Amino acid sequence: MSKTNINENIVESLIGTTIEKKKSRIPARLDFLQSATGLFLAVFMIFHMLFVSSILISKDFMLSVTKAFELSFLFEGGSTIPVFIAISVVFAVFIFHAFLALRKFPINYRQFLRLKTHSNLMKHSDTNLWIVQITTGFALFFLGSIHLYTMLTNSGNIGPYASADRVYSDYMWMLYILLLIAVEFHGAIGLYRLSVKWGWFDSGDAKESRRRLKRVKMIMTVVMLLLGAMTLIAYMKIGYEHQANYGERYTLSSNIGDK
Repeated sequence: MSKTNINENIVESLIGTTIEKKKSRIPARLDFLQSATGLFLAVFMIFHMLFVSSILISKDFMLSVTKAFELSFLFEGGSTIPVFIAISVVFAVFIFHAFLALRKFPINYRQFLRLKTHSNLMKHSDTNLWIVQITTGFALFFLGSIHLYTMLTNSGNIGPYASADRVYSDYMWMLYILLLIAVEFHGAIGLYRLSVKWGWFDSGDAKESRRRLKRVKMIMTVVMLLLGAMTLIAYMKIGYEHQANYGERYTLSSNIGDK
């Protein structure tokens, strides 16, 4: 980068406009990146929920899905490397998204007071949703980081018994309850706000569009919370029944696989 470009970036960062007096595009670019990473994570969480809830069908089915992610159709017995890479990518996007979102957090008491006053005066439901989103986002930075790091360092310990042992015997169920609530509210609100911001599914009537989107958001939140709760209960039940054999890995009924 040349000295001229560096000076231009300094001016733009300080006054919000370029040397040519044009409004800086940096905030818009950061907003786009925040939206893109948020959408990626939201879609990932939907598929992640479908994956972990496969235990509700059967232990064999859950392990078959796990082996598919381990590319067992390419490597005999599967490999944990693809899973490790996938978790690493998600973790990196997660941290980057959190970094971008911090730009809009109230960072001092005065900003927090303004937000609270604005919310009380306007009594606008979208403002209240944003407050819920930043609250759950703050919680997710810690809860999500713990979970992702745990999975990153245990990418080979995924399966009916391995996952159930982690949930029940390792007492991770306490974290997962909080994580489930935070993720589902944050994700559903995030998708709603993205749809409003970028005009997705806009029918021409803004109020009607928001009303329909809020209904979809509510349905999605309820369904995902119920599915997540049933899944967590299933893992806790299996973990409870398996606690005497903690560490043992589940084997497919057809004797294919080793977890």
